[in-house]
Amino acid sequence: MISRRNIRVKVMQTLYSLEAQEPARSAAEETQKPVGKPVDPFKILQKHFDQSRQLLSYLIYFITEVSRYAETASRLRASKHLPTAEDLNVNIKLAGNELLWKMLEDTSLKKAMDTDKPQLQDNGELIRKLYHDLTATPEYQQYITVQGRDKKSERDILEFIFSEIMLASEAFVSNVEELFTNWDDDGEMVSQLVMSYLAKPGSLDFQEIVSKEKKEFAKQLLQTVIEKKEVVMDMIRPRLKNWDPERIATLDMILMEMGVVEFLYFETIPPKVTINEYIDLAKDYSTPQSGQFVNGILDNIHKDLVREDKMHKINFKAN
Repeated sequence: MISRRNIRVKVMQTLYSLEAQEPARSAAEETQKPVGKPVDPFKILQKHFDQSRQLLSYLIYFITEVSRYAETASRLRASKHLPTAEDLNVNIKLAGNELLWKMLEDTSLKKAMDTDKPQLQDNGELIRKLYHDLTATPEYQQYITVQGRDKKSERDILEFIFSEIMLASEAFVSNVEELFTNWDDDGEMVSQLVMSYLAKPGSLDFQEIVSKEKKEFAKQLLQTVIEKKEVVMDMIRPRLKNWDPERIATLDMILMEMGVVEFLYFETIPPKVTINEYIDLAKDYSTPQSGQFVNGILDNIHKDLVREDKMHKINFKAN
Protein backbone atom coordinates (compact mmCIF):
# COMPACT_ATOMS: atom_id res chain seq x y z
CA MET A 1 0.00 0.00 0.00
CA ILE A 2 0.98 3.66 -0.11
CA SER A 3 3.83 4.40 2.31
CA ARG A 4 4.06 7.32 4.71
CA ARG A 5 6.76 8.77 2.48
CA ASN A 6 4.30 8.87 -0.43
CA ILE A 7 1.71 10.40 1.89
CA ARG A 8 4.14 13.16 2.88
CA VAL A 9 4.93 13.83 -0.79
CA LYS A 10 1.24 14.25 -1.60
CA VAL A 11 0.69 16.58 1.37
CA MET A 12 3.78 18.56 0.32
CA GLN A 13 2.45 18.86 -3.24
CA THR A 14 -0.96 19.97 -1.97
CA LEU A 15 0.60 22.68 0.20
CA TYR A 16 2.77 23.79 -2.73
CA SER A 17 -0.36 24.13 -4.90
CA LEU A 18 -1.99 26.27 -2.22
CA GLU A 19 1.13 28.48 -1.96
CA ALA A 20 1.19 28.91 -5.74
CA GLN A 21 -2.45 30.00 -5.81
CA GLU A 22 -2.15 32.48 -2.94
CA PRO A 23 -0.38 35.31 -4.88
CA ALA A 24 -3.06 35.22 -7.57
CA ARG A 25 -5.82 35.47 -4.95
CA SER A 26 -4.04 38.34 -3.17
CA ALA A 27 -3.58 40.24 -6.44
CA ALA A 28 -7.25 39.81 -7.28
CA GLU A 29 -8.29 41.07 -3.85
CA GLU A 30 -6.03 44.15 -4.14
CA THR A 31 -7.51 45.12 -7.50
CA GLN A 32 -11.01 44.35 -6.17
CA LYS A 33 -11.53 41.77 -8.88
CA PRO A 34 -13.94 38.91 -8.20
CA VAL A 35 -12.23 36.07 -6.38
CA GLY A 36 -13.36 32.53 -7.03
CA LYS A 37 -14.38 30.06 -4.37
CA PRO A 38 -11.67 29.21 -1.83
CA VAL A 39 -9.68 26.20 -2.90
CA ASP A 40 -10.50 23.07 -0.90
CA PRO A 41 -7.10 21.61 0.09
CA PHE A 42 -8.64 18.21 0.76
CA LYS A 43 -9.95 18.01 -2.80
CA ILE A 44 -6.44 18.72 -4.07
CA LEU A 45 -5.10 15.98 -1.80
CA GLN A 46 -7.75 13.53 -3.00
CA LYS A 47 -6.81 14.32 -6.58
CA HIS A 48 -3.26 13.18 -5.84
CA PHE A 49 -4.61 9.92 -4.41
CA ASP A 50 -6.82 9.48 -7.48
CA GLN A 51 -3.79 9.90 -9.73
CA SER A 52 -2.10 6.99 -7.94
CA ARG A 53 -5.13 4.78 -8.57
CA GLN A 54 -5.31 5.88 -12.20
CA LEU A 55 -1.66 4.95 -12.72
CA LEU A 56 -2.23 1.56 -11.09
CA SER A 57 -5.29 0.92 -13.28
CA TYR A 58 -3.36 1.87 -16.41
CA LEU A 59 -0.45 -0.49 -15.68
CA ILE A 60 -2.73 -3.45 -14.97
CA TYR A 61 -4.84 -2.62 -18.03
CA PHE A 62 -1.71 -2.83 -20.18
CA ILE A 63 -0.76 -6.24 -18.75
CA THR A 64 -4.20 -7.57 -19.65
CA GLU A 65 -4.18 -6.04 -23.14
CA VAL A 66 -0.70 -7.30 -24.06
CA SER A 67 -1.75 -10.77 -22.90
CA ARG A 68 -5.02 -10.73 -24.80
CA TYR A 69 -3.32 -9.51 -27.96
CA ALA A 70 -2.40 -13.15 -28.66
CA GLU A 71 -5.94 -13.64 -29.98
CA THR A 72 -5.79 -10.46 -32.05
CA ALA A 73 -2.45 -11.51 -33.57
CA SER A 74 -3.87 -14.93 -34.40
CA ARG A 75 -6.91 -13.42 -36.10
CA LEU A 76 -4.86 -10.91 -38.10
CA ARG A 77 -2.41 -13.52 -39.33
CA ALA A 78 -5.18 -15.95 -40.27
CA SER A 79 -6.93 -13.24 -42.31
CA LYS A 80 -3.94 -12.66 -44.59
CA HIS A 81 -4.56 -13.06 -48.31
CA LEU A 82 -2.24 -16.09 -48.40
CA PRO A 83 -1.73 -17.24 -44.82
CA THR A 84 1.03 -19.73 -44.14
CA ALA A 85 0.66 -22.78 -41.94
CA GLU A 86 2.42 -20.82 -39.22
CA ASP A 87 -0.06 -17.96 -39.64
CA LEU A 88 -2.93 -20.40 -39.16
CA ASN A 89 -1.45 -21.90 -36.02
CA VAL A 90 -0.53 -18.98 -33.78
CA ASN A 91 -0.34 -20.12 -30.17
CA ILE A 92 -2.97 -18.28 -28.09
CA LYS A 93 -2.23 -19.95 -24.74
CA LEU A 94 -1.42 -16.57 -23.18
CA ALA A 95 -4.87 -15.17 -23.95
CA GLY A 96 -6.38 -17.96 -21.87
CA ASN A 97 -4.07 -17.42 -18.91
CA GLU A 98 -6.09 -18.37 -15.82
CA LEU A 99 -4.65 -15.57 -13.73
CA LEU A 100 -5.44 -13.09 -16.48
CA TRP A 101 -9.10 -14.09 -16.42
CA LYS A 102 -9.27 -13.83 -12.64
CA MET A 103 -8.09 -10.25 -13.08
CA LEU A 104 -10.62 -9.53 -15.81
CA GLU A 105 -13.42 -10.86 -13.60
CA ASP A 106 -12.32 -8.84 -10.55
CA THR A 107 -15.24 -6.54 -9.66
CA SER A 108 -12.98 -3.93 -8.05
CA LEU A 109 -10.72 -3.79 -11.11
CA LYS A 110 -13.73 -3.54 -13.43
CA LYS A 111 -15.00 -0.57 -11.44
CA ALA A 112 -11.59 1.12 -11.62
CA MET A 113 -11.49 0.58 -15.40
CA ASP A 114 -14.97 2.09 -15.72
CA THR A 115 -13.90 5.09 -13.65
CA ASP A 116 -10.42 5.70 -15.07
CA LYS A 117 -11.08 4.53 -18.66
CA PRO A 118 -7.50 3.63 -19.69
CA GLN A 119 -8.96 2.06 -22.82
CA LEU A 120 -9.76 5.52 -24.19
CA GLN A 121 -6.06 6.25 -24.71
CA ASP A 122 -4.64 5.49 -28.16
CA ASN A 123 -2.74 2.42 -27.02
CA GLY A 124 -3.16 0.03 -29.94
CA GLU A 125 0.23 0.36 -31.59
CA LEU A 126 2.12 0.25 -28.29
CA ILE A 127 0.23 -2.87 -27.17
CA ARG A 128 1.07 -4.55 -30.49
CA LYS A 129 4.75 -3.62 -30.15
CA LEU A 130 5.01 -4.93 -26.59
CA TYR A 131 3.31 -8.18 -27.59
CA HIS A 132 5.80 -8.73 -30.40
CA ASP A 133 8.67 -7.86 -28.04
CA LEU A 134 7.29 -10.53 -25.72
CA THR A 135 6.96 -13.27 -28.36
CA ALA A 136 10.63 -12.85 -29.28
CA THR A 137 11.80 -13.82 -25.77
CA PRO A 138 12.85 -17.33 -24.68
CA GLU A 139 10.66 -16.95 -21.58
CA TYR A 140 7.56 -16.65 -23.76
CA GLN A 141 8.61 -19.54 -25.98
CA GLN A 142 9.11 -21.69 -22.90
CA TYR A 143 5.67 -20.71 -21.60
CA ILE A 144 3.75 -21.63 -24.76
CA THR A 145 5.56 -24.92 -25.36
CA VAL A 146 4.63 -26.36 -21.95
CA GLN A 147 1.40 -28.31 -22.05
CA GLY A 148 -1.19 -27.58 -19.40
CA ARG A 149 -1.29 -24.78 -16.86
CA ASP A 150 -0.04 -24.31 -13.34
CA LYS A 151 -0.45 -21.32 -11.04
CA LYS A 152 3.25 -20.49 -10.86
CA SER A 153 3.89 -20.36 -14.62
CA GLU A 154 0.64 -18.43 -15.17
CA ARG A 155 1.77 -15.82 -12.66
CA ASP A 156 5.41 -15.83 -13.79
CA ILE A 157 4.57 -14.92 -17.40
CA LEU A 158 2.36 -11.98 -16.34
CA GLU A 159 5.06 -10.73 -13.97
CA PHE A 160 7.56 -11.08 -16.81
CA ILE A 161 5.33 -9.02 -19.12
CA PHE A 162 5.18 -6.26 -16.55
CA SER A 163 8.73 -6.11 -15.26
CA GLU A 164 10.78 -7.25 -18.27
CA ILE A 165 8.64 -6.14 -21.23
CA MET A 166 6.63 -3.08 -20.17
CA LEU A 167 9.01 -1.45 -17.68
CA ALA A 168 12.02 -2.34 -19.83
CA SER A 169 10.49 -0.61 -22.84
CA GLU A 170 11.59 2.98 -23.44
CA ALA A 171 8.48 3.56 -25.53
CA PHE A 172 6.18 2.35 -22.77
CA VAL A 173 7.89 4.30 -19.96
CA SER A 174 7.89 7.47 -22.11
CA ASN A 175 4.18 6.96 -22.74
CA VAL A 176 3.48 6.60 -19.02
CA GLU A 177 5.58 9.67 -18.17
CA GLU A 178 3.62 11.69 -20.72
CA LEU A 179 0.25 10.60 -19.37
CA PHE A 180 1.02 10.61 -15.64
CA THR A 181 2.85 13.51 -14.03
CA ASN A 182 3.02 11.42 -10.83
CA TRP A 183 5.12 8.63 -12.40
CA ASP A 184 8.37 9.85 -10.80
CA ASP A 185 6.67 10.09 -7.40
CA ASP A 186 4.52 6.98 -7.52
CA GLY A 187 6.18 4.68 -10.06
CA GLU A 188 8.08 2.48 -7.62
CA MET A 189 5.25 2.26 -5.11
CA VAL A 190 2.58 1.53 -7.74
CA SER A 191 4.82 -1.07 -9.40
CA GLN A 192 5.01 -2.88 -6.05
CA LEU A 193 1.21 -2.78 -5.86
CA VAL A 194 1.01 -4.30 -9.34
CA MET A 195 3.30 -7.18 -8.32
CA SER A 196 1.28 -7.75 -5.13
CA TYR A 197 -1.91 -7.81 -7.18
CA LEU A 198 -0.46 -10.32 -9.65
CA ALA A 199 0.47 -12.55 -6.71
CA LYS A 200 -3.13 -12.48 -5.53
CA PRO A 201 -5.74 -11.04 -7.93
CA GLY A 202 -8.86 -9.82 -6.19
CA SER A 203 -6.94 -8.90 -3.04
CA LEU A 204 -6.85 -5.17 -3.76
CA ASP A 205 -9.63 -2.64 -3.36
CA PHE A 206 -8.86 -0.18 -6.16
CA GLN A 207 -11.25 2.35 -4.70
CA GLU A 208 -9.31 2.35 -1.39
CA ILE A 209 -5.64 1.87 -2.26
CA VAL A 210 -4.89 4.22 0.64
CA SER A 211 -5.77 2.64 3.99
CA LYS A 212 -8.07 4.57 6.32
CA GLU A 213 -5.18 5.03 8.73
CA LYS A 214 -2.87 6.48 6.05
CA LYS A 215 -5.62 8.71 4.66
CA GLU A 216 -6.37 10.03 8.14
CA PHE A 217 -2.65 10.72 8.66
CA ALA A 218 -2.56 12.65 5.37
CA LYS A 219 -5.62 14.72 6.23
CA GLN A 220 -4.42 15.49 9.75
CA LEU A 221 -0.95 16.46 8.55
CA LEU A 222 -2.39 18.76 5.89
CA GLN A 223 -4.97 20.30 8.23
CA THR A 224 -2.47 20.84 11.03
CA VAL A 225 0.08 22.58 8.79
CA ILE A 226 -2.66 24.92 7.56
CA GLU A 227 -4.23 25.63 10.96
CA LYS A 228 -1.00 25.89 12.96
CA LYS A 229 1.02 27.81 10.38
CA GLU A 230 1.65 30.85 12.60
CA VAL A 231 2.61 28.73 15.61
CA VAL A 232 5.08 26.82 13.46
CA MET A 233 6.46 29.89 11.69
CA ASP A 234 7.11 31.56 15.07
CA MET A 235 9.54 28.72 15.69
CA ILE A 236 11.12 28.76 12.22
CA ARG A 237 11.53 32.52 11.63
CA PRO A 238 14.12 33.21 14.38
CA ARG A 239 16.39 30.60 12.81
CA LEU A 240 16.32 32.29 9.41
CA LYS A 241 18.14 35.48 10.48
CA ASN A 242 21.19 34.67 8.37
CA TRP A 243 19.12 33.69 5.36
CA ASP A 244 17.42 35.87 2.77
CA PRO A 245 13.74 34.82 2.97
CA GLU A 246 13.30 35.61 -0.73
CA ARG A 247 15.98 33.06 -1.61
CA ILE A 248 14.62 30.23 0.51
CA ALA A 249 12.91 27.71 -1.75
CA THR A 250 9.15 27.47 -1.21
CA LEU A 251 9.44 23.71 -0.90
CA ASP A 252 12.06 24.06 1.83
CA MET A 253 9.68 26.21 3.87
CA ILE A 254 6.83 23.76 3.37
CA LEU A 255 9.00 20.80 4.39
CA MET A 256 10.18 22.61 7.51
CA GLU A 257 6.60 23.49 8.45
CA MET A 258 5.56 19.86 8.01
CA GLY A 259 8.52 18.70 10.08
CA VAL A 260 7.80 21.04 13.00
CA VAL A 261 4.13 20.05 12.90
CA GLU A 262 5.16 16.41 13.30
CA PHE A 263 7.43 17.37 16.22
CA LEU A 264 4.59 19.05 18.05
CA TYR A 265 1.38 17.24 17.17
CA PHE A 266 2.03 13.67 16.00
CA GLU A 267 2.63 11.54 19.08
CA THR A 268 3.56 8.28 17.39
CA ILE A 269 6.32 9.59 15.08
CA PRO A 270 9.83 9.77 16.61
CA PRO A 271 11.54 13.13 15.94
CA LYS A 272 14.58 11.46 14.35
CA VAL A 273 12.29 9.72 11.87
CA THR A 274 10.69 13.06 11.05
CA ILE A 275 14.04 14.78 10.49
CA ASN A 276 15.38 11.98 8.27
CA GLU A 277 12.19 11.87 6.19
CA TYR A 278 12.24 15.60 5.46
CA ILE A 279 15.97 15.65 4.72
CA ASP A 280 15.36 12.97 2.08
CA LEU A 281 12.37 14.82 0.61
CA ALA A 282 14.35 18.07 0.46
CA LYS A 283 17.19 16.31 -1.38
CA ASP A 284 14.80 14.66 -3.85
CA TYR A 285 12.42 17.54 -4.54
CA SER A 286 14.16 20.84 -3.82
CA THR A 287 17.62 22.33 -4.44
CA PRO A 288 21.02 20.58 -4.03
CA GLN A 289 21.61 22.47 -0.77
CA SER A 290 18.12 21.89 0.62
CA GLY A 291 18.83 18.66 2.48
CA GLN A 292 21.55 20.28 4.58
CA PHE A 293 19.48 23.43 5.12
CA VAL A 294 16.32 21.61 6.23
CA ASN A 295 18.40 19.31 8.41
CA GLY A 296 20.04 22.25 10.18
CA ILE A 297 16.80 24.10 10.91
CA LEU A 298 14.80 21.06 12.03
CA ASP A 299 17.65 19.68 14.13
CA ASN A 300 18.07 23.02 15.93
CA ILE A 301 14.36 23.33 16.61
CA HIS A 302 14.26 19.77 17.94
CA LYS A 303 17.24 20.39 20.25
CA ASP A 304 15.67 23.60 21.57
CA LEU A 305 12.36 21.84 22.25
CA VAL A 306 14.15 19.10 24.18
CA ARG A 307 16.35 21.58 26.10
CA GLU A 308 13.34 23.69 27.04
CA ASP A 309 11.35 20.58 27.99
CA LYS A 310 8.72 21.40 25.39
CA MET A 311 8.93 18.12 23.51
CA HIS A 312 5.54 16.92 24.68
CA LYS A 313 3.62 15.89 21.59
CA ILE A 314 -0.11 16.45 21.70
CA ASN A 315 -2.85 15.75 19.22
CA PHE A 316 -3.46 18.93 17.24
CA LYS A 317 -7.21 18.63 17.82
CA ALA A 318 -6.68 18.95 21.56
CA ASN A 319 -4.89 22.26 21.30
